[in-house]
Amino acid sequence: MRTKSISAVLLATITMALASAAPATNHGDAIRTNFSHPISNVPGKSLVAVEVSYPPGGASAAHHHSDSAFIYAYVVSGQIASQVEGQPEHIYSAGECWYETPGAHHLISRNASTTKPAKLLAVFVVDTGDNALMTPDHVGGSR
Repeated sequence: MRTKSISAVLLATITMALASAAPATNHGDAIRTNFSHPISNVPGKSLVAVEVSYPPGGASAAHHHSDSAFIYAYVVSGQIASQVEGQPEHIYSAGECWYETPGAHHLISRNASTTKPAKLLAVFVVDTGDNALMTPDHVGGSR
């Protein structure tokens, strides 16, 4: 039992350190982990909630999600334009949601407005210890 508690604290500390080490990208998004905890009845899996705030016109770089991460995304405020490879771009408004499968290639994630901020909550079900929730695309498209 104590090992699980130490693992939970370690995972939360690493996740929060990663989020605070780079709170914003060059694209105008600010990312903050607001919850991280192992799922006690699903051994080896954790639940991680990440808040992404976009200023007017802000965006995230194209990226891949972890091969272990199932993601539920919920628009808290504003409007978010999103496109996952193989699907059309869609604009989601506050109160709307979608999901992304493990390893998803997220081509577009941006504030659909150039005048109002937007906020997104992304909830990941991920392998415990998998701290690479998102890997930005590199020049040439490799990850």
